Amino acid sequence: MNVLKEHINKTISLTDEEFSVVESFFTEEHFKKREMIISENDQVDHVYFIISGLLKLFYTDAEAKEHIISFSMEDWWESDYAAFYTQTKATQSLQCLEDTSVLKLSFNDYQQLLTEVPKMTDFFLKKAIGGHISNQRRILSLMTMNAKERYEQFLKYYPSLLQRIPKITLAAYLGLSRETLSRFFLESK
Repeated sequence: MNVLKEHINKTISLTDEEFSVVESFFTEEHFKKREMIISENDQVDHVYFIISGLLKLFYTDAEAKEHIISFSMEDWWESDYAAFYTQTKATQSLQCLEDTSVLKLSFNDYQQLLTEVPKMTDFFLKKAIGGHISNQRRILSLMTMNAKERYEQFLKYYPSLLQRIPKITLAAYLGLSRETLSRFFLESK
């Protein structure tokens, strides 16, 4: 749980006693590569803090086309947040791109945690704001940037992910063909 403590302490300060309470609400779980953590229409009861591994969050449309919303790696949080916070069925799916270890927090435990350690409200608010800013940046890039600019922005913000994400998956996320991505990849070397 040291990873979680270090992660939280980057945003807010907790005493050892407060952190003991915080960690009591989390459960560790392990998933294999390609395993689904959340599937469309699942009840979403947990939010996940990634200890190790890599996840993709995606939506599948009526024509069975996959739309990748985000990637999540170590030291990040992920879930179908709309379903988690409203306690409704998932509209998005969460899949492991690598073997993955997480600390999971249930909705009921999340509510209790905020009551018992009020500082965690500030922590989760700051995390939500950071996620919102990232989502706005992604939406604007899809609306205003050409393929090469989107690729360069991805490299700027997530350079460590380039070698971890299959090229076809990254191309789908960026909204370009695998051939175009390969050309950009070769040009950047």
